[in-house]
Amino acid sequence: MSHIDLNLVRTFVTLYEARSVTLAAERLFVTQPSVSYGLARLRELFDDVLFSRTREGIQPTFVADQLYPTLRESLTRIEGAVQSCRQFDPAHTERRFRIALSDLGEMGFLPLILARLNRDAPRAEVEVLPLQVDQVGEWLASGKIDAAICRHPVPGTRSQALMHERYVCLLSAAHPRIGPRLSLEQFLAERHVTVTRTTGHGSVEDVLKGMNVERRISLHVPHFSVLPKIIPGTDLLAVLPAQIARLFIHEGGLKMLELPFQVAEFDVSLNWHPNSDSSAALRWFCATVADAIISGQG
Repeated sequence: MSHIDLNLVRTFVTLYEARSVTLAAERLFVTQPSVSYGLARLRELFDDVLFSRTREGIQPTFVADQLYPTLRESLTRIEGAVQSCRQFDPAHTERRFRIALSDLGEMGFLPLILARLNRDAPRAEVEVLPLQVDQVGEWLASGKIDAAICRHPVPGTRSQALMHERYVCLLSAAHPRIGPRLSLEQFLAERHVTVTRTTGHGSVEDVLKGMNVERRISLHVPHFSVLPKIIPGTDLLAVLPAQIARLFIHEGGLKMLELPFQVAEFDVSLNWHPNSDSSAALRWFCATVADAIISGQG
């Protein structure tokens, strides 16, 4: 136990976070047999099976759950110390950066991020994880992701506002009953599409609840990105951020109207863990993402 290999620590942490030997091998840039060999050595070192196979992948044992926080923190500190002593060269890096984005973020921000990375760091990789707002703090602390873009700053992290946003109503350009303006009576009388609150966009429901009124929900979907395919030619209404509504309108068959009640405007923020400040690579990545998005709004 006194001579544990740092690569074994990295293998353990990656297995724990990926819950898959195949995915762990991809993240470590090694073969699956190499990961399996590392797992065998880990099991011998800790005298525990550590991970058991299930239909969903691999699940950690009690011992693995106890080991993970300490080994994750230790690995982060060691990697940060090494990186802080090395000059980071974005033009030659082959590092994989991980960022959590909602489907709105993928549509509105990912093209800007990739264009900047293709220019400044053409050999770098980007892995996008679907945003789960209630998991962002834990993911950043564990190193599962390097950054996240979401509506609210995340407690325990550093953040930078990227843009100021407001909510609007999206509907068919040929809606049979609604013209250039939308009244509260019309809003409440029509059928609506709503998107799951796990994306962090639940303010409208909170405002309506405070007004003691309800809208008529006919369809629940997990992503905003399907709205341009669903709404044109129907009488359905949807509420979403104005930036994405403008993108959808360009596809045709849709129009955007102001909401007939007040909903607080909000900032969209880039979030990262304070530990990232000790890594030249992560400092560069966060600064580059922020600049790409802010500059891209001009």
